[in-house]
Amino acid sequence: MSATAENPPATATATATATAAVTTTAAASTTTKPVEERVRARVITDDPLYRTIPVALRFAPAEPLAVRIVFPADLSPEGTDNEWVFPRALLEAGLQAPTGTGDVRIWPCGRVQAVVEFHSPEGVAVIQFDIAALRRFLRRTYAPVGAATRRA
Repeated sequence: MSATAENPPATATATATATAAVTTTAAASTTTKPVEERVRARVITDDPLYRTIPVALRFAPAEPLAVRIVFPADLSPEGTDNEWVFPRALLEAGLQAPTGTGDVRIWPCGRVQAVVEFHSPEGVAVIQFDIAALRRFLRRTYAPVGAATRRA
C-alpha cells in the first residue's frame, strides 16, 4: 500500500480544518506580495552525521491558505525542484504540537527545532528546521505589504 493510500494527502485532510480556522482572517491579514525565505535545513537519517541543505519557503497571496517548501533539484532523482504544498495552518500548528496525518507531518523537537516529515510513494524524508526561521517566514506571510518584501 502506498503512503498516499495509507495516509490521505495533507491538502485533503488538513485543508478543511485550515480553511475553517483561517478563512475569516486570511484575506484581511495576508500580505499581497509573494514571500520567499531561504533557509538551511538538516536531513535526518540513521547516519550520526547530518547533511544540511538549502530550502526555499514560499507563500503566494493567490493561495492564502497554503505554503510551499521547495527542495533543490540536485536532491531529486528526477533532477527537478521538489515542491511540497500544504496548509499554512498545518505549519503554524506543528510548531506548537505534533500535527498532520497525511503526506506532511510536523512537530516541535525541543525548544528551537521543528521536524517536518514528508511521505510519498517513493519513501519518507525527515527534515529538521530551526523554529525561528519558520516563525520568521510565517510572520512575513501575514506582514503588511511593505514589510513582506524585506529580507530577514
